[in-house]
Amino acid sequence: EKGAFTGAHLQRPGRIESAQGGTLFLDEIGEISPALQVKLLRVLQERSIERVGGRVEIPVDTRVLAATNMDLQLAMKDGRFREDLYYRLNTVTITAPPLRERGGDIVMLSKSLLQRFTEEAKKKITGFTREALLSLEQYHWPGNIRELENRIRRAVTLTDNSRIAPEDLDLPDPDESQNGLTLKVARDTVEKRVIEQTLAKTGGNITKAATILAVSRPTLHDLISRHHIKK
Repeated sequence: EKGAFTGAHLQRPGRIESAQGGTLFLDEIGEISPALQVKLLRVLQERSIERVGGRVEIPVDTRVLAATNMDLQLAMKDGRFREDLYYRLNTVTITAPPLRERGGDIVMLSKSLLQRFTEEAKKKITGFTREALLSLEQYHWPGNIRELENRIRRAVTLTDNSRIAPEDLDLPDPDESQNGLTLKVARDTVEKRVIEQTLAKTGGNITKAATILAVSRPTLHDLISRHHIKK
């Protein structure tokens, strides 16, 4: 509201109010503070907001789409994320597999990013060498798409070549990157196998499988989605 704080000379709608009738995207929802979690929960429950310095409740009709790379189940157990907010947001869950599991997408994304960053830098870079494409496909990408973006942006900025070579990407040795992820890969493999065996044993009954595995139904659903297990 106008006059709500120093410098507030005009009345302007906030982000939520601006998304009226549309979609509000909240990235990295797991990183928001406890105080902000309370405010967001109130908006989702009451479907209304109150402007800073205002006293009038304003109804909002906004679809909320949230994203995170954090394990919110673990964050709830640790007390870092509100359980009531989680279940308010968790109406439909879409699990995006990590970049290393989308081998066919890496080259396509890399070429698209290269074109974009080349145009921004006003450089004449025609593509990647065969060796560079191979190194992109072999790397495990622990930082996912953001790391891919940063590697290619850096390569475009620093290279004087007409094509991006492996040395431009400055990727760790494939053996080193794989060794660093061996434990996680092994754990994921075992976890997937155990879930598949339990589902087969229970005839696909999620409730029974969750009981045997000592996890909640929502957690089991998340694990099934993450590991791409067919029910």
